Amino acid sequence: MGTSVQVTPLCGVYNENPLSYLVSIDGFNFLIDCGWNDLFDPSLLQPLSRVASTVDAVLLSHSDTLHLGALPYAMKQFGLSAPFYSTEPVHRLGLLTMYDHYLSRKQVSDFDLFSLDDIDAAFQSITRLTYSQNYHLSGKGEGIVIAPHVAGHLLGGTVWKITKDGEDVIYAVDFNRRKEKHLNGTVLESFVRPAVLITDAYNALNNQPPKPQRERDRDFVGGGNVLLPVDTAGRVLELLLVLEENWSLKSLNFPIYFVTYVSASTIDYVKSFLEWMSDAIAKSFETSRDNAFLLKNIKLLTSKSELDSVSDGPKVILASMASLEAGFSHDIFVEWAADVKNLVLFTERGQFGTLARMLQADPPPKAVKVTMSGRVPLTGEELIAYEEEQNRLKKEEALKASLIKEEESKASLATDVNSSDPMVIDTHNKHPSLDGLGQHGSRFRDVLIDGFVPPSSSVAPMFPFYDNTSDWDDFGEVINPDDYVIKDEDMDQGAMRTGGDMDGKLDEGSASLILDTTPSKVISNELTVQVKSSLVYMDYEGRSDGRSVKSILAHVAPLKLVLVHGSAEATEHLKQHCLKHVCPHVYAPQIEETIDVTSDLCAYKVQLSEKLMSNVLFKKLGDYEIAWVDAEVGKTENDMLSLLPISTPAPPHKSVVVGDLKMADFKQFLASKGVKVEFAAGALRCGEYVTLRKVGVASQKGGGSGTQQIIIEGPLCEDYYKIREYLYSQFYLL
Repeated sequence: MGTSVQVTPLCGVYNENPLSYLVSIDGFNFLIDCGWNDLFDPSLLQPLSRVASTVDAVLLSHSDTLHLGALPYAMKQFGLSAPFYSTEPVHRLGLLTMYDHYLSRKQVSDFDLFSLDDIDAAFQSITRLTYSQNYHLSGKGEGIVIAPHVAGHLLGGTVWKITKDGEDVIYAVDFNRRKEKHLNGTVLESFVRPAVLITDAYNALNNQPPKPQRERDRDFVGGGNVLLPVDTAGRVLELLLVLEENWSLKSLNFPIYFVTYVSASTIDYVKSFLEWMSDAIAKSFETSRDNAFLLKNIKLLTSKSELDSVSDGPKVILASMASLEAGFSHDIFVEWAADVKNLVLFTERGQFGTLARMLQADPPPKAVKVTMSGRVPLTGEELIAYEEEQNRLKKEEALKASLIKEEESKASLATDVNSSDPMVIDTHNKHPSLDGLGQHGSRFRDVLIDGFVPPSSSVAPMFPFYDNTSDWDDFGEVINPDDYVIKDEDMDQGAMRTGGDMDGKLDEGSASLILDTTPSKVISNELTVQVKSSLVYMDYEGRSDGRSVKSILAHVAPLKLVLVHGSAEATEHLKQHCLKHVCPHVYAPQIEETIDVTSDLCAYKVQLSEKLMSNVLFKKLGDYEIAWVDAEVGKTENDMLSLLPISTPAPPHKSVVVGDLKMADFKQFLASKGVKVEFAAGALRCGEYVTLRKVGVASQKGGGSGTQQIIIEGPLCEDYYKIREYLYSQFYLL
């Protein structure tokens, strides 16, 4: 049998709840994603609580709460202590996302599910990887290799590839095929026939309009304000570039504000992540040092006071949270909803059960009930009662500390019977001076003991003595230069001190909230808001639509397919399609249902003998070298399988053309050679007389590879032979 693979969904199947899945590979348990939603409902995490102690490694795919929001809570409450892996942007932007959520909640409730310290503890334990970096696990995971690849949905978003014994398990959710302003498209199509593919059905029933239609005129400011509820550090980055470009091209003078508790830190981080972005952004920086996130038309706000001081008049505000459940977007929505001139522009579907989703499902005009909460300082009797309670707690803590110190002092003064040590007194002999010593020591205990712990074998407290055994030479004390070198990991740990920022700082708004120790309480009241403002939805989710998903799955052609995260209708629709057109083994498990997707193939480790390899002729194929091998299977002295040279002459074999030609790439190649070329009726017209076309199918039912042929048509002329030669040059002949 092949590598054993089991998949157990913990959350996020047959619905749009957060994503969290347990994938076991030969007994090694991966937790892939650890999401939560903006409602922070602990009941969603019950399946995770039952398996957290068995998790061996955690893989994070994206930086939003749906993919990593439960990390601090799981570590604190469930004892999740496995190593975490992600890309650098997912790590940094995920940290800021959780900070923003915590601060937003703390301002409107006595939020105690996790603290800033819990967030720091979770994110400090993440190992960061670069795209396409193969990371070899050790110990229990020996032989397993993990590697992140471009997903194209969020900055640093990841398609995870897990390899064991030559078989690939691919986890690809929320991927995007299209190139965007700040991101390249996914590389999922580069994987062909993996043993297992785990993907989502979130967009299976949605088809996006053509790109020209999507990029229609965006002059949506007309006499009123525009609110865009956005995430903290995810899809908002694309929106910022879209608005920045639009405002510059059209010289618009309406102000734009990006409002989160960590907006300044978010943009500072993003400026340093250009190598993770699209080729266009990286090339622009290399050639002209132009950083796309040096925003000229967008102002960053981090506090309520800054927001309140914004001038009147039409303006655009991007504010977190996208769900409208808390944060700046919630307060602004309540304030603006009653004005018919205002507009709420949604750029993504709201999370299930949130205010944003309710408004999208049943647009206004309508009345909605909302809860307005805020912190106010304690005054009068409440303040006096609070201070008395704090004083009482401090006295209790001081008393406990003194009692603990007293017990430690008594324990440290106790002596042990040790005949080999002349300094130790036998406590069984009632020596009169020992009691006197105890009284004397008691009077000077604070002087002698405070600051260090005396050895248990000493008669009385003694200051520690350390013998300096430094090496000396003719020039003085020998110095080790390594003692004065600041290691990279030390610098990184210093950068991740409380606050999460590389400079050890937070945005001014969030830092003031954290450092504010003024006694306060939360006041809440329910309001009925008459929503008269306009509501518009424009798809900027950055996910492949149904057509693209089906096309990619047909191209990848996995041996076994597992569908997760999508409505029941979308999941069932994609399952039936894939059974007909992708592969015969398609699974859509329920919560906590374990399915076995072990490959039917058998994998063997075979040693290539030196005598065989010395006669093999390799040919270069892209980044690889390939060759024909004619050999016999034998065994080494250690009973390991080995390929040995055949004892008889090698049989002749047919020539094989290796390669996969894409007509679009070949069109560019011919154009670079000066050939006039264009697409016409599904074929490639080359020059005046020659036509190239592909016939056949790329894949057949059951996931098998189909037969494709490239046909070259035209009269036998000079152009025909020249283009045929160009065509042959795109392949490798073995």
